[in-house]
Amino acid sequence: MNTENPPPAEEQTETQKRILVIEDQELNRKVVRIVLQSKGYTVVEATDATEAIASLEDAIPQLILMDIALPGQSGEDLTRHIKANLAWVDIPIIALTAAAMSGDRERILKAGCDDYLSKPIDIKVLVERVETHIKRTEI
Repeated sequence: MNTENPPPAEEQTETQKRILVIEDQELNRKVVRIVLQSKGYTVVEATDATEAIASLEDAIPQLILMDIALPGQSGEDLTRHIKANLAWVDIPIIALTAAAMSGDRERILKAGCDDYLSKPIDIKVLVERVETHIKRTEI
C-alpha cells in the first residue's frame, strides 16, 4: 500500500482533513495529491480495493476520491462495500472517472457515490467539491 504523505509533524494540525485517494494511475494520484496537499489536506493513497480497505481499517478519512475503473474490484463495487459498513457509511465519496457516457453518472451515483467528476479533472472544481463535502461532514 502507498504510504501516507502528510506534511512534517510540526506543520500538521489537529484540524487537518484526511482524504483517501483510490486511483490506480500514478500520474492522476500525483496531481490530486499535489493539489490537495497545497490546500492543507493530508492525502492517503490506495491503488486498488485491497489497499483502500486496509487504509479505511487503519484510519477513517473525512472524504474518499474514488476512481471507478480500478484493477480487480471496480470502484462501483468498492463503493457499495464501503457504504455497507456502518463505520464507513457516512464518508462522502466523490467518483473520479472517465466514464462520461449517457447513464454513467446516474449508475455511479446509484452505487453510492455522493458526487461525480469526469476526467480529465478540472482542478478548481475538484477543490470546490472536496471543500463542500468536507464542510457537510463537519455539521
